[in-house]
Amino acid sequence: MKSLANPTRLKPTLAKDHLVQVIVETPAGCRNKFAFDPEQAIFTLKAVLPAGMSFPYDFGFLPQTIAGDGDPLDVLLLMDEPAFPGISVRARLIGVIEGEQVDGKKKIRNDRLVAVAEVNHQYAKVRRLHDLPARWIRELEDFFVNYHKLEGKAYRLLGCRGAAAAFGLIKKARVRK
Repeated sequence: MKSLANPTRLKPTLAKDHLVQVIVETPAGCRNKFAFDPEQAIFTLKAVLPAGMSFPYDFGFLPQTIAGDGDPLDVLLLMDEPAFPGISVRARLIGVIEGEQVDGKKKIRNDRLVAVAEVNHQYAKVRRLHDLPARWIRELEDFFVNYHKLEGKAYRLLGCRGAAAAFGLIKKARVRK
């Protein structure tokens, strides 16, 4: 008997409410980078950020999707308080931050969907990515650049698009699986 259910088998979208189901891997404010290991069906410690650097928001993934980098689609989740690894959060998709990482000579798309937790107070009025301040995007870009630099990779922001583009990525990622 396994200790945990496999969250990668859950549905990524909830058609009834046009919500997505985000599986949290790394909580906001945490230096530890957690990731789900499907072979062991547990969350494992993947990396530790240096002192003074932490994840600005909860990071997770959409189950039953495979992105261009071979992992499930990444999701940046806006909510009032950090969640815990393995928690499923119903969220409203508001857009996508498009980016690419360079590992040696290889360029890999590494987009991040952006979603707002269905149950929250602080981000309740955020319906679109552009409802957030422009400075928010710049600070997040700085985080991604520095995060990838620690892994020996370069990261470049390609742009930001709305929920329709994000749902398009989900559709493509589900087709690949």
